[in-house]
Amino acid sequence: MHIYIDADACPVREETYKVARRHGVPVTVVSNSFLRVPREPLIKFIAVSDSFDAADDYIAERADADAIVITADILLAERCLKSGAVVLGSNGKPFTMNSIGSAIATRAIMADLRARADIPNLGGPPPFSDRDRSRFLEALHVTLEKLKRR
Repeated sequence: MHIYIDADACPVREETYKVARRHGVPVTVVSNSFLRVPREPLIKFIAVSDSFDAADDYIAERADADAIVITADILLAERCLKSGAVVLGSNGKPFTMNSIGSAIATRAIMADLRARADIPNLGGPPPFSDRDRSRFLEALHVTLEKLKRR
């Protein structure tokens, strides 16, 4: 098993490290800018180029049935799901083959609305909460337990 973190703007890196340590699972943190990560054998940082989707490409090329991908990027989630990976949002909600289509459609609708000049600012997602953090910790733990039993 292996955990990949799409690290740009990921609010649950420390939580991921905590759960990964408990389970002895390696983590690769991928970003196009430098991020501090703990200096530990299980945790590795990969800096990719700043080209468009470089971090996504790195993760998607390595995602397989033994991978857990942590991302808020819906299009990356879709790519990884197609490779058989388990994908969790930073709020702990899993992306699945059954849910990814509606997530992509919602993303497209929101992008269209934001692009319209006559529509006021729609804002972004709700602020990240302690409940989201707790849900993520539980979801990652449960996911790792399920993968271990396979």
